[in-house]
Amino acid sequence: MARACAHVVEGLATTLLVFPFVRQARRRALTRAWSRRLLRQLGVRLHVRGEAILPAHPRGLMIVANHVSWLDIVVLNALEPSRFVAKAELRRWLVLGWLIASAGTLFIERERRLHAHRANRAVAQALLAGDIVTVFPEGQTSDGRALLPFHASLLQPAIDAGGAIVPAAIRYTDAGAYTDAPAYVGDAGLVGSVWRVVGLAATDATVWLLPALDADARHRRELARVAEDAIRAALAAADDGSAPGKSGGPRAASQ
Repeated sequence: MARACAHVVEGLATTLLVFPFVRQARRRALTRAWSRRLLRQLGVRLHVRGEAILPAHPRGLMIVANHVSWLDIVVLNALEPSRFVAKAELRRWLVLGWLIASAGTLFIERERRLHAHRANRAVAQALLAGDIVTVFPEGQTSDGRALLPFHASLLQPAIDAGGAIVPAAIRYTDAGAYTDAPAYVGDAGLVGSVWRVVGLAATDATVWLLPALDADARHRRELARVAEDAIRAALAAADDGSAPGKSGGPRAASQ
């Protein structure tokens, strides 16, 4: 645990002293390496299934994932660093709020319609600028078993940019069985969630990258429904041991 805390401090220093002076590609490489080291220190092994690589798209790529835990961000950044869309209240978290803001997180206040429209424009501009953007359309974390209904509005920037979305299903297991240890729901605090992860002998984080969906000229409700159905099907298949897709290759962060 002490090593992981020191690693977080290192991440803070990197975002403050290095990120402002390096190119986007270098920031992504540093973020990926930092995330993979943190997973190793927490005893989390990353497995990728489904599509072998994220497709390139000239008008931007959005990852749409189910949301279980704070650990989702580390897992997805270990796979492919991106800019996340998060609730504005996270910006006010002590230390971690500053860290995720410095890493390029785009914050949105969904209750304020004008702010939401501005945030959507900022996300669309990030996509057009070549950034990969990740959203969690459930709008909150779940226990990892059930998938909450998607908020279609979060997918609107991908449509506005004329880009594509990649549905991603995340599942945590311990010794091959589902575990809710990383879950950040209900009364579970952040520190308690971290301790539960550390307390496991080994946690496996599996991400299924599903076929990309063209967002251009589609209605956001239709796009949200198709993405939600794809993720729900992947999680259901994981439960019965027949998850779709082939192995994504040698991208286990623990290696």
